[in-house]
Amino acid sequence: MSNSLEQSFKTLKQTIPLLLKHKIPAIPTNYALWYTYVENQDSELHEEIERAIEEGRPFSNIYTKELYRKHVADKEELTAWQLRQSVEAMVTELSQTVLDTQNNTEGFKTSMDTNLRHLDKVEKEGWSMGEVMKLVRSMVKEAQLIRNSTLDFATALKAAEKEVTKLKEELHKSQKDAFYDALTGLYNRRYLNSELEAIDTEQPTCLIMIDVDHFKKVNDNYGHQMGDRVLKAIAKRLQEKCKPNAIPFRFGGEEFSILMHGATLAEAIHQAENIRVALEKISVIDRRTNRSITGITASFGVAALKPDTRRNDLIEAADRQLYQAKHLGRNRVMPMSS
Repeated sequence: MSNSLEQSFKTLKQTIPLLLKHKIPAIPTNYALWYTYVENQDSELHEEIERAIEEGRPFSNIYTKELYRKHVADKEELTAWQLRQSVEAMVTELSQTVLDTQNNTEGFKTSMDTNLRHLDKVEKEGWSMGEVMKLVRSMVKEAQLIRNSTLDFATALKAAEKEVTKLKEELHKSQKDAFYDALTGLYNRRYLNSELEAIDTEQPTCLIMIDVDHFKKVNDNYGHQMGDRVLKAIAKRLQEKCKPNAIPFRFGGEEFSILMHGATLAEAIHQAENIRVALEKISVIDRRTNRSITGITASFGVAALKPDTRRNDLIEAADRQLYQAKHLGRNRVMPMSS
């Protein structure tokens, strides 16, 4: 057995237990992802997985898909993998165009061979000018036919190229819609649910729920376009201020959430307080009126996952704390201390 084959078996033996340990489905993309990790073929992938393991982050279905997409699938493979069904019909149509062009080309070749033989006879047999002109007209007609056929094929290829580009753009958009919030670029609630489902209840995990205070007034006084800009600014600030083990999500509307792996309740409260202060410093300017929106505040509810509770209870517990924060006057973190 060659060294490369022996190494492959060795890597495979290390890969399979990792899939079992982290409760990852044994599908081809997951094999490829963890095989690459074991071989340390991609330093960025290796570092991200090591960090996730260290922080106790679960390898949810969506998270593993994202890791594969970012680190394992190259551009060509990703395109083929995700566009196969969409492109199949177009390929069939193109194949027919190629076949038609090929048939026309073969017919043109036969016709040209015949005409060239006739040209050879012009001098030998002393054809009249009328016969020569008839032959020339025939050759021009055949040439025009093959030219049109070639142009049709070139047009079809150009149209296909545009269609592929369009499909890629639509695919990218639909993929982002599946895992990301279109407005803010944060992970969406579907991604959060996937992360919660994969949580190991034995690992310390905290959830921060955030509700922007009096956001309806922003929309009413400045318009929804400015409201959207405020939400984008908040999302950007969350990304800037979240620690490596804190993942921000847009929960819906003016609500956001942060999932913290490997964090105690005290650490999560401290994270929430830092973000609360940072949000107060946001300033968004309306370029049309030169008016600015400042003094953005939000209410925070923090909860820790307990070993004997369900994952959905974590959202409910954080929501209860958020309600308390709003009830006590907003712009605060609850509980105040662990």
